[in-house]
Amino acid sequence: MQKKRTPPSMTHDEMLAKWMKDPQFRAEYEMITPEFALLDELLAARKEAGLTQAQVAERMGTKPPAITRIESGLVSGSRYPSLPTLQKYAKAVGKKLQIRLV
Repeated sequence: MQKKRTPPSMTHDEMLAKWMKDPQFRAEYEMITPEFALLDELLAARKEAGLTQAQVAERMGTKPPAITRIESGLVSGSRYPSLPTLQKYAKAVGKKLQIRLV
């Protein structure tokens, strides 16, 4: 009985580099990059503040599922938080919202 050989594993960066060669993948990836950048900012700010979703919700005067929807909506592309919501989130984690065009 022969052992099955598993292919060598790729790192995330190697896999992404390979996929980015496909123009269709690249176009889709570039469309979602801003949402992921915003999500990274939100999660980093919450982590830096040492807060859970429930604590952020309490500070915003809402319920924890609302924070889950804000964060997960960015991943799925199904929902985008409004400017007032982002301002409340920023205040709740001890930050100020800054929007720039580059």
